[in-house]
Amino acid sequence: PVRLLIPKISVDAPFTDLAIGSTGQLQPPPADDTNLVGWFAKGASPGETGTSIIAGHVDTMTSAAVFADLGELKKGDSFEVRRDDGRTASFVVDDVETFEKDNFPSRRVYADTDQAQVRLITCAGDYDRTVRDYTDNLVVFAHLV
Repeated sequence: PVRLLIPKISVDAPFTDLAIGSTGQLQPPPADDTNLVGWFAKGASPGETGTSIIAGHVDTMTSAAVFADLGELKKGDSFEVRRDDGRTASFVVDDVETFEKDNFPSRRVYADTDQAQVRLITCAGDYDRTVRDYTDNLVVFAHLV
């Protein structure tokens, strides 16, 4: 993927590749670029069969970030991923849900599917200063149209 375009929330962002860290969790994109989304590069590419995982920060220590308004998306909203093969994959939102990080439904969010789907993921909830992280994750579930 090359760019993520979500007109409703004014997102027009480039991609970087993400990997699974030593804790078994998806590593977030670098926090020094507030307009950058990450894609789990070992997973499905957006528009291909399977579940594509795209993550972005809600904010950084200095400002709001690319997914600051992700929670404004609703069922039926659309967005696009420009692919590196020159094609554009269009998606429609099925659901937007918030999950506690301590009770995150990994299987439901990350499970492979037999159709092209995308999960947009960011932090949500309260910021816990002791662990320097948010308490929840916001997940947008979407499918290719």
